[in-house]
Amino acid sequence: MKRLSLSLAILLASTTLVKSQQDPQFSQFMYDRLSINPAYAGSKDAICATLIGRQQWSGLSGEPSTALLNVSAPLSSIKSGVGATVYLDEIGPQSTTVGRFSYAYHLKISGSTKLGLGVGLGFVNSSINNDWVAYDYGDEGQFVGIGTGVGDQSINAQNQTATTFDASFGAYLYNPKYYVGISAVHLTEGDLSELNIQVARHLYFMAGYDFELTPMLTLTPQTLVKTDLASTQVDVNATATYNNTFWLGVSYRLEDAIAPMAGYNYQFPDGKSNLRIGYSYDLTTSELNNYSSGSHEIMLGYCYKLQKPLPKRVYKNPRFL
Repeated sequence: MKRLSLSLAILLASTTLVKSQQDPQFSQFMYDRLSINPAYAGSKDAICATLIGRQQWSGLSGEPSTALLNVSAPLSSIKSGVGATVYLDEIGPQSTTVGRFSYAYHLKISGSTKLGLGVGLGFVNSSINNDWVAYDYGDEGQFVGIGTGVGDQSINAQNQTATTFDASFGAYLYNPKYYVGISAVHLTEGDLSELNIQVARHLYFMAGYDFELTPMLTLTPQTLVKTDLASTQVDVNATATYNNTFWLGVSYRLEDAIAPMAGYNYQFPDGKSNLRIGYSYDLTTSELNNYSSGSHEIMLGYCYKLQKPLPKRVYKNPRFL
């Protein structure tokens, strides 16, 4: 299999419309609404946890890999919800860890339609190790050789790390049939000056709608748009779900990849909890397909439905008035 250095891979990716961005990407983006929009917290009447793992651009040296955990719960008594997000993203010598706590207040608009308004507060930590491989192309762009970078004054001999405060805001309109959300992440544009890294502000738009084709079959088109105002990434998806149990779908990332996916939803006999598992495989459509065998992604989710307590009842007996 052909192999490509990380630096060359990023160079090739930057020639397309979808440029490399700081936030990780997921083909199963519909199961990751909390990390990019704090207003999603508590929008379901259940305590939910979702874990997503992604191995991107398999076959490349230093390929990106990401692990994400989202946890969300409603606070019905105060019409609110809370959530927590933690993810670790690694690419080459750089590792980034993000932790965020989210709070959302949910307003009833009409019928079953609600509007969530949320804020997220947390941190961004990034570190760079000194395990670099230098590819020397000389002054005329001709490949000269490979070195370790040892002795290069521009590469620090010690691992470097830095942490900065992070904040986000979002709005999320939803009911059982559709959802629409807008949000801004990394509002503070934290400065990791020790690493010469500026955290870029990201803007997100998400939407989806359930079309009930038959009582047993539902078709759901969805989209996610992300921009840092320097480059824009557009994902679209269509998923068919049978009997709320099995689903098949496909995502398309503009000028980057096509990702077929499948999943299974198991409803526990108690009727209160369910377990979901999904898998997607990215078929790269950019020039990277000459060097990468694609990207793998797995999703695992669990929800425990909360039951509202029965209202208090007062019984009167005419004998004891």
